[in-house]
Amino acid sequence: MSATDLDLPRFACPDWWQRIQAGQTPMAHVPLDEVRAAKALAFFNRLRLPDISGNPTMAEACGQWFKDILVAFLASADPVTGQQIVGELLCMVPKKNSKTTYVAALGLTALFLDESPNRQMLIVAPSHNISERCFAQAQGMIRLDPKLEAIFQVRDHLKSIIRRKTGTKLNVKTFDTAIVTGEIPVLTIIDEVHQLGGKANAAAVMQQIRGGGITRKGGQVLMITTQSDESPAGVWRTELDKARAIRAGKGGPAPVMLPVLYEFPQELQRDQEYWREPVNWDAITPNMGLSIDRDRLIADYRNNGTANREAEQIWASQHLNIEIGVGLSVDTWAGAEHWEASTDAKISLAAIIARCEVAVVGIDGGGLDDLLGLGVIGREKGSGRWLSWAHAWAHPEVLTRRKEIAPRLRQFAQDGDLTIVDRDDPTGDVDELCAIVAQLVAAQLLPEKDAIGLDPYGIGAIVDALARIGVTGPQMTGIGQGARLSPAVWGMERKLKDRTMRHADQPMMQWVVGNARAEQRGNAVIINKEQAGKAKIDPLVALFCAFMLMTRHPQAARVQDIGKFLAAPIVAMRRRA
Repeated sequence: MSATDLDLPRFACPDWWQRIQAGQTPMAHVPLDEVRAAKALAFFNRLRLPDISGNPTMAEACGQWFKDILVAFLASADPVTGQQIVGELLCMVPKKNSKTTYVAALGLTALFLDESPNRQMLIVAPSHNISERCFAQAQGMIRLDPKLEAIFQVRDHLKSIIRRKTGTKLNVKTFDTAIVTGEIPVLTIIDEVHQLGGKANAAAVMQQIRGGGITRKGGQVLMITTQSDESPAGVWRTELDKARAIRAGKGGPAPVMLPVLYEFPQELQRDQEYWREPVNWDAITPNMGLSIDRDRLIADYRNNGTANREAEQIWASQHLNIEIGVGLSVDTWAGAEHWEASTDAKISLAAIIARCEVAVVGIDGGGLDDLLGLGVIGREKGSGRWLSWAHAWAHPEVLTRRKEIAPRLRQFAQDGDLTIVDRDDPTGDVDELCAIVAQLVAAQLLPEKDAIGLDPYGIGAIVDALARIGVTGPQMTGIGQGARLSPAVWGMERKLKDRTMRHADQPMMQWVVGNARAEQRGNAVIINKEQAGKAKIDPLVALFCAFMLMTRHPQAARVQDIGKFLAAPIVAMRRRA
């Protein structure tokens, strides 16, 4: 370990990409209890693969990358206190790198090492098929070795393995809200954690599992997964963001999670020419030459992964860990490819008010099971660049009727990009929208005409509320939807590409833009709710409405009758989780 390593925050690994390129495991140096590490590795190496001809041992068949993970997770030790320092580990590795087989073997190794009596360990899978395969691998390893059958008792009907000496159990279960009952597990392995992103109660169950790290000495959680085949959400979004922050040295003074992420840097994920080139695949497929055959992987991509845009999206996310969202979606809106590169972290509503000479607003929304979207675009003083910011509101009905996206919406609420309206405050979304517009009125940034563009349908309540805060009739205008938004769709694409339009750094908008589906109809391009399906695009449509108004080159009305506005009640902006 170098002096530079000693200066880094715990588990930081800023040179992770260089390590991947060099064929090394992309994780920070972890101090070890060398005796325990040797014992763990010796046991693990003797295990045999039950589903491979000849039943090779792990010593022969397992890549060094996973052996590094094994000893770091099971044998970490603080050099001063001797205490375990790796409480959690997140490994993201592409499909077909034997992760389910390897974690089954790691679970057996952990069970063998633990000398405490009558404890509980879990291997958790998101589906019945994955849990069945994981248990079958562990069961098969034991039955290939008579000595292991003397050490472990296998209870097939319960998917449970018991160490005879201690009575400690390793149970293999399918994820649901009742997997943790009674005793909190001392060790939990979660396979394919990305699939928990769409489960409504996943966060609560994860918190319950993590209780083992608080109430028991040595409680641990290992998560191993491929990337999601849609934009990361819920628990998976949270864990991935946390791991990346720790890897970058921004995870606080003493994080407990060790990140091991096999992925391309973000700029190379956006470079589709780069990751489509097979010569670049070796770096993030650590089992190349073991469980993965290079020629077969290439053939699979060319025959299946390139069948259409949707097939490539799924293939790239699973085999190359390409993150889905911006830049890789089915029938994606062309502007999505330039969205992330046009981000400006300094943009906020307050920044638009301070930096812009004029601003316009777009509003789009549907019923109670839809989102209400608000988009603000300002023209920057001096540069003339367009700066945008957005917000959205969701009624509780959205969370119950659109359960598949509920975890995402809750995450966006935590980010501050979306407000979940209280059930007993049905006008809360309109009140808060008006509070935002009121700030622009007070700053005298709105033009006298065509300042606020709205979807002409279902806007009565919004128009009335805006009038009460001093917005005049001429300042509000209906914006035709569907094909009539084509000028904004095309125009925004160009301004994003040439960087004359910049937007706030908002995870919600990355998701929304990734949801946008474009359909050519004659000379028009259509982006609408029907094209997006269950995913939401309302805040983007709101920005399109604002874009249409900004193309009219508006001028702020510097002399406005704001007396009426100042006398009107102002609803403070409220953040609700």
